[in-house]
Amino acid sequence: MASLFFSYCHADEALRDQLEKHLAVLKHQGIINAWHDRRIGAGQEIDHQIDWHIETDDIILLLVSADFLASNYCYNIEMKRAMQRHEAGEAIVIPVILRPCDWHEAPFGKLLGVPTDGKPIMTWPNIDSAFLEVAKAVREATKRLPQSRDKAGVKSPMLMATVWPSAQTAASSLPRSSNLRVTKRFTDQDKDSFLHDGFDFVAKFFEGSLEELQKRNPGITGTFRRIDANQFTAVAYRDGKIVCQCKITLGAYLGNGIAYSCSTESYNNSFNENMTVEADEQSLYLKCLGMSSRDQNGNGNGKLSFEGGAERYWAMFIEPLQRPARY
Repeated sequence: MASLFFSYCHADEALRDQLEKHLAVLKHQGIINAWHDRRIGAGQEIDHQIDWHIETDDIILLLVSADFLASNYCYNIEMKRAMQRHEAGEAIVIPVILRPCDWHEAPFGKLLGVPTDGKPIMTWPNIDSAFLEVAKAVREATKRLPQSRDKAGVKSPMLMATVWPSAQTAASSLPRSSNLRVTKRFTDQDKDSFLHDGFDFVAKFFEGSLEELQKRNPGITGTFRRIDANQFTAVAYRDGKIVCQCKITLGAYLGNGIAYSCSTESYNNSFNENMTVEADEQSLYLKCLGMSSRDQNGNGNGKLSFEGGAERYWAMFIEPLQRPARY
């Protein structure tokens, strides 16, 4: 069994919890044994326990974000020692990019980051898909580890880390479960803030996408208009003729969502899709009501990040421009 250590900043604890759930099958199969600092028991020395795992575990996941890079302990102690062991062939370091940040110039920037192409997890349309990519990478990494014993029957130094630290340094501590995660509670204020941040992201996403659409496609022009803090419109033209248009509104119609309308008319209160804020036991996310044909075909049941929600609405907007030409 391979031992795995999470190196992360506590600001990213919720994302670490979600990743750990995606590694559950690897645990059930006896392939990995994961550890992080929230498993330090009462009376145990925090730094000693962390140092023990950095020095002995087989796989070290660097959960990378701006908070991780700003943390003196994560960056200058955990990450640097992890990279020394990686370069010496004593461990495998995997950078897991949680949120956008300037990580390519860090000492681990030369390593292949996960998810695919190092695209930050929080920018994926469906973050579960991103975590799945990480779980696959961890499974593949365990196959590159040496066997637990060499031909002489001596245990490999890399897999000696599967011995629990409590057996060596904390024999007097009481046994306890590692299943200590509890459901997080989100207030109405948390949900309102998430909704407003999501709407602002969608607005910037549409503005930027329209700009790039014009650059890449001769004959296509577009306009983005911010009506007020809670509404904006987007229009795309081909050779001066309107092909795509929409109005996206915060908190209208159903009272708690981001509504999409195929009309830009101010008097038109109808809408074609609506995204609301939902919560699971660990995080907030966006979810489509499922009114569009895209969702009725079975593609709208996922937990959406801000980018995932923005991509969903952009796909509805740009679809007329992507239809095959009729001759």
